[in-house]
Amino acid sequence: MSSFTRAIRPALQGGRRVLLAQRLSTPRIAHPIAATALRSLSTTAPRRSVDLSELQPTPITHLSEVETAMADAVSKFATEVVLPKAREMDEAEAMDPAVVEQLFEQGLMGIEIPEEYGGAGMNFTAAIIAIEELARADPSVSVLVDVHNTLCNTALMKWGSDALKKKYLPRLATNTVASFCLSEPVSGSDAFALATRATETPDGYTITGSKMWITNSMEAGFFIVFANLDPAKGYKGITAFVVDKDTPGFSIAKKEKKLGIRASSTCVLNFDDVAVPKENLLGKPGEGYKYAIGILNEGRIGIAAQMTGLALGAFENAVRYVWNDRKQFGTLVGEFQGMQHQIAQSYTEIAAARALVYNAARKKEAGEDFVRDAAMAKLYASQVAGRVAGLAVEWMGGMGFVREGLAEKYWRDSKIGAIYEGTSNIQLNTIAKLLQKEYTA
Repeated sequence: MSSFTRAIRPALQGGRRVLLAQRLSTPRIAHPIAATALRSLSTTAPRRSVDLSELQPTPITHLSEVETAMADAVSKFATEVVLPKAREMDEAEAMDPAVVEQLFEQGLMGIEIPEEYGGAGMNFTAAIIAIEELARADPSVSVLVDVHNTLCNTALMKWGSDALKKKYLPRLATNTVASFCLSEPVSGSDAFALATRATETPDGYTITGSKMWITNSMEAGFFIVFANLDPAKGYKGITAFVVDKDTPGFSIAKKEKKLGIRASSTCVLNFDDVAVPKENLLGKPGEGYKYAIGILNEGRIGIAAQMTGLALGAFENAVRYVWNDRKQFGTLVGEFQGMQHQIAQSYTEIAAARALVYNAARKKEAGEDFVRDAAMAKLYASQVAGRVAGLAVEWMGGMGFVREGLAEKYWRDSKIGAIYEGTSNIQLNTIAKLLQKEYTA
């Protein structure tokens, strides 16, 4: 059992005794974390049995006892362990193996994985809280945890056979990083135009092709790979497979050098007649496109939480400086009205972005349709992260521009929010199409 799971055991036990609808009467002001709810594709059953009309309305920033325990524990870990290494890892463009090891030790890599497989047995909300708290310290560490938990662990728990779960879930909870392999050189936003092929064999399948922009590649030992098993059917031939890193024919062709989240590995992967045993089929043949759509819709709430966490990290780093250290004309810069207006506007935008995240999360938890809400949350949170991180550099003046501090790193890291797991234009397309459907007679 992880140290984190032991620490929150009283909260877990208490939380399981109370009604699902209960909330803490007082929010944790310092960290009003987004509570991301579960939809039909998540590992925890949606709360369709709850009559929401009978519940006493509460602010969406209210957290359950378990969620509060998660926020406190991860905030402490991020501040004491991750933050001191953030600059060093960014400069090295590599994740410190000790940090990854401690993520497993803390139980942050198996948040939703059931306890019977060595996980924490918590809900998706807890994973979202961890993602946001980690992003306040280092978005690179946050995305490693995000992809591992919200994409890979969830996919295996939802569609994996009993044999796959027994084989891999204990590893994913304790020592093996996971990676989600969908994008290719010619299929980014148009993900279903992928060219990687799978061929059925007497013993299983072979995969041939390449993947690009794959997060966690260097650290991962477990890969969920999407390939087209029947190209004649178009995207309906796309199928998901589990591939081990040491499988012959699998190789990392290139590690990208990036503008931001540089400690997070992003690589090109090659598959040269990679043999996959038939038991490593994830779900059903030809259902991969459905799995990818569902998981990415869910994952967008995670990316939105990562961006709000980043925005808060950049904001807090800068305002502490301008209200305590930086003086001009004999006055702290933060005392000037023009600066205070920018600070107030930025915090308001962060709060608004978090409200979108919380709303998408709570709707998902209630089993309601949350696709549009997730798209709006990711779109706006990434925009706010970019604006706030950019202003934070300016507020700090020269100290914001040099690599001695973290201000310029937060700004560089913010740029990815508008790109991965669906670009901002894709989010706008999704929002517009759903609005058109709603308002078309």
